[in-house]
Amino acid sequence: MNPEEIKPTDFIREAVAEDLKNGRFKAVRTRLPPEPNGYLHIGHVKAFMIDYLIAKENGGELVLRFDDTNPTKEETEFVEAIEEDARWLGIEWVKVTYASDYFDLLYAWAQKLIMAGKAYVDDQTAEQVTANRGTLTEPGKNSPFRERDVEENMDLLERMKNGEFPNGSRILRAKIDMAHPNINMRDPAMYRILHEHHHRTGDKWKIYPLYDWSHGQNDSMEEITHSLCSLEYENHRPLYEWFLEQLGVFKPRQIEFARLNMNYTVMSKRKLRRLVEENHVSGWDDPRMPTLRALRRRGFTAEAILDFIRKVGVAKNYSISDVSLLEACVRDDLNKNSLRRMAVIRPLKVVIDNYPENQTEEMDAVNNPEDVNTGTRKVPFSKVIYIEQDDFQEVPQPKYYRLFPGNEVRLRYAYFIKCTHVLKDDKGEVIEVHATYDPESKGGNAADGRKVKSTIHWVSANHAQEVEVRMYDRLFTKENPEEGDEGFLGCINPKSLEILKGFVEPSLASAKTGDRFQFERLGYFCVDIESKPEKLVFNLTVNLKDAWAKIEKKNG
Repeated sequence: MNPEEIKPTDFIREAVAEDLKNGRFKAVRTRLPPEPNGYLHIGHVKAFMIDYLIAKENGGELVLRFDDTNPTKEETEFVEAIEEDARWLGIEWVKVTYASDYFDLLYAWAQKLIMAGKAYVDDQTAEQVTANRGTLTEPGKNSPFRERDVEENMDLLERMKNGEFPNGSRILRAKIDMAHPNINMRDPAMYRILHEHHHRTGDKWKIYPLYDWSHGQNDSMEEITHSLCSLEYENHRPLYEWFLEQLGVFKPRQIEFARLNMNYTVMSKRKLRRLVEENHVSGWDDPRMPTLRALRRRGFTAEAILDFIRKVGVAKNYSISDVSLLEACVRDDLNKNSLRRMAVIRPLKVVIDNYPENQTEEMDAVNNPEDVNTGTRKVPFSKVIYIEQDDFQEVPQPKYYRLFPGNEVRLRYAYFIKCTHVLKDDKGEVIEVHATYDPESKGGNAADGRKVKSTIHWVSANHAQEVEVRMYDRLFTKENPEEGDEGFLGCINPKSLEILKGFVEPSLASAKTGDRFQFERLGYFCVDIESKPEKLVFNLTVNLKDAWAKIEKKNG
């Protein structure tokens, strides 16, 4: 992606430009601060791309810094996955750092605040701290340990660090103002005792910094100029700035923006984890999940996701983006770049009675009409073919122009055929359609110039390869499944996955994991990671058209 092609503007870009113009900063340096406690989802992409593009557009630098301050949830596996996903998006950084790289310096800065009388060790329980914090309309109460002298606080902090006290028995708090109108400024916690093994520092530390204490100071230590974060941190900005002011260190500028929200989707890590752990989905990479590895497995392209992020834009106010916009971006990208192939996912056998026995022809088929450089391919045609069940009705509905007894249709790239009769099973279900073909209509045009109203796709039965097709739909039936703490599980779509046995043309036998195709008249499909040469598996990426728009219009 080349940022020079588009010159967007928004309140963040305007603020950065002004900072450079007035000399507040001489260069731009931003950071990606993911916590390695899970996989990236599409909600993270917006924040990542804002940080990346702000740096890139201004000739600056981007630092990838992992916020590894909670050892109970963080794993090296997630570090590697985040790097992989970010690279897939095309993001580049000058270096990788960790909050844990700065634990020693951060501890020294905490001691500095104690020495200045700006921090103290509190022995209150978590329940007492919460009870004494106050409310939006009532001030909090000072801790009875707030006036400990410097020497005692320094000694207690050192002993906390050395592991002399149990979890939750003491915390280090900043000494600000328990009557402050912003509750975040009411003596916030800086360190808590946590006897846990850290994935990088091992068992060295028995105390770990809280996010409000670590991230601003880490920004300063790395001389980040613009700390870009989502709106929920807006009320934390006064604290961010207070710490930097008291320490007298480099002061980045924090700017907040609205995070990405989408309908029919949950973004909460806690809720996504429940979906996985309670087996509502097959894993973090289940193609119904909003994680990047799930979207990649489903066949979404990085280009389409970035196009979606550009169209959503940067805003200050909360909003919900329509998942249909994301699907449209995917559809547009795949339309330009996917090879066309024929597949039948709900097969119905058709026997062409007047076609010669044991004869096979090769029909010329276009690989991609959007790209002439992709050329054509040969598709085998024979006496017995498969068509979609939806392309036949024994008793046609009004304005149904596809195959039915007595009606003629065009087989894509091949001939006109006319249905003559059908065979049924004991239950009266049609199991085989019989037809005749017009030998003079090869290529799809009749010699006498007659017209037909419908063209359908097909696969030669003698040459078709059987495949598994996984038809994915939205995971939730409710537009806002985030409503309520438990409500999201109650609106899981029972039809979000349908597994079908279908047939594809033989050219797909060599398809590899990740390959994307348009199955003509059906949609865009991707070869799944579980696919094998002897058993190909295809995932539906997106339909050719927005099926949900039709449903909503009908219901409306």
